[in-house]
Amino acid sequence: MRFLILTQYYPPETGAPQNRLSGLARELKQMGHEVVVLTAMPNYPAMQIHADYIGKKYVCDEFENIPVHRAWIYVSKNRSVVSRLMNYFSFTFSSMYYASKIKGNFDYLMVESPPLFLGISAWWISKRKKAKMVFNVSDLWPESAEKLGVITNKLFLKLATILEEWLYKKSFMVTGQTQGIVQNIKSRFPDKKVHWLPNGVDESIFSFKKQDNVRQQLQLAQDDFLIMYAGIIGLAQGLDVILDAAILLPAESKIVYLLLGDGPEKSRLMQRVNDENITRVKFLELVSREVVPSYVDAVDVAVIPLKKMDLFLGAIPSKIFENLALAKPLLLSVDGEARRLFIDEGNAGLFIEPENSQMLAEKSLYLEANPDVVKTMGANGQSYVQKFFMRKKITADWVSTLN
Repeated sequence: MRFLILTQYYPPETGAPQNRLSGLARELKQMGHEVVVLTAMPNYPAMQIHADYIGKKYVCDEFENIPVHRAWIYVSKNRSVVSRLMNYFSFTFSSMYYASKIKGNFDYLMVESPPLFLGISAWWISKRKKAKMVFNVSDLWPESAEKLGVITNKLFLKLATILEEWLYKKSFMVTGQTQGIVQNIKSRFPDKKVHWLPNGVDESIFSFKKQDNVRQQLQLAQDDFLIMYAGIIGLAQGLDVILDAAILLPAESKIVYLLLGDGPEKSRLMQRVNDENITRVKFLELVSREVVPSYVDAVDVAVIPLKKMDLFLGAIPSKIFENLALAKPLLLSVDGEARRLFIDEGNAGLFIEPENSQMLAEKSLYLEANPDVVKTMGANGQSYVQKFFMRKKITADWVSTLN
């Protein structure tokens, strides 16, 4: 079969949808299917076009032996609503225009949402490429935008909801990244084919090229107890909880919290660490996807926070899977579906009430004092991921459902 993946986000960018969709493309190709990607010029998360693509309107190259068509997109570091919408709509229209560069028809077109507006382009392209549209929902939109306060205009929210429902109806299948998303859509569209397509890990995670002396490179002691957050440093993560927990640690503790990544909140948090002289927090620069497993391997525990919002009760942060695959237990500050799967069922870490810095500090100290618990929970998480969240099985199940 021929698959066309339409997404605003794709490697060489780093991030959750980039890793998930490139992983899906790899698995489809390994299964013998033909895969083509239509995406934007790489710019995320710095919101700056990568050097090799500056000034270009259209490029066709390859990533991991998969053809990738890259179209122009408006990019600005301004995070206002107007700038965001210009960013989304620019690629919506440029993807429609440059889709003509892609030869032949397809069996399926998978589109990644958000941004929701890309569904307009997906519907248009699917008609011209005679493809069945699969609408992949990684975040319920505009619901999440409204609850996060990103968009408050009632008329705009109403129009966005109408568009969302229209796109679901026009899709051959809707896929959801979490069970919560799937149930939400099923409850509103009981006759629609909806499939749970969760995130997962590739088998290659178990054979990554290990970098030696990571702690030494980062100027950290071998006996430091390292707890790392790796991902987007944004508003939704509520990363002040880590800084607040670090302040509460006793002097004799060897805990160091590491924050690896980039995002709109990074400069503010770094300024806060400097102003308040918070010594137990260290910021790490963004590294390539190939290097991240070595950093994960070098730490003791992963911390996964989100803000305390009902919206996140159905969230499953993608960074969970790689950490568990490498036998790192979680300090999971996400309630709801993620807690049920990875703490209650997988027994792969400890639950922290979202935004509760006191609890984060206490549980961090508990794990520092109990290395056997760290080892056991790490092994539990690795086994749980291998059983339920390997990308090869997830992809095969989805293709079987399509057929």
